[in-house]
Amino acid sequence: VAFVICRSLEGLKTFSYLEELILDNNLLGNDLLLPRLPHLHTLTLNKNQISFQGNTCKILLDHLAEVVPSLQYLSLLGNIACPNELVCKEKDEDDYQRYRYFVLHKLTNLKFLDTRKVTRREREEALIRGAFMKVVKPK
Repeated sequence: VAFVICRSLEGLKTFSYLEELILDNNLLGNDLLLPRLPHLHTLTLNKNQISFQGNTCKILLDHLAEVVPSLQYLSLLGNIACPNELVCKEKDEDDYQRYRYFVLHKLTNLKFLDTRKVTRREREEALIRGAFMKVVKPK
């Protein structure tokens, strides 16, 4: 397990066999770029600055799918991208479920997202409708 407190992740490229990475509380945003970490199965990005602004979260999820192909556990709790009713009163369980479908559509190997195990039904729904589940609320 590596504990990193920084804004630059360039040094991670020397840890190509890294399996778990905790990047909580680092002010990381949608421009996060990780080096290729083929053995990484656990990534936590809790309490950073990742959001669903425009296409940037899609780009981030596509990037993660490419550089961490073994990813099975991802946590984004405490980010704007993760609509959690405990953090934001305007969000509800339906918002959170749409977020899960969208993330699972992009990262098909996940077994856990945030604190919940990915169910077979969620995986099926993500395949069918996940691309259309980006959480957007009218102003």
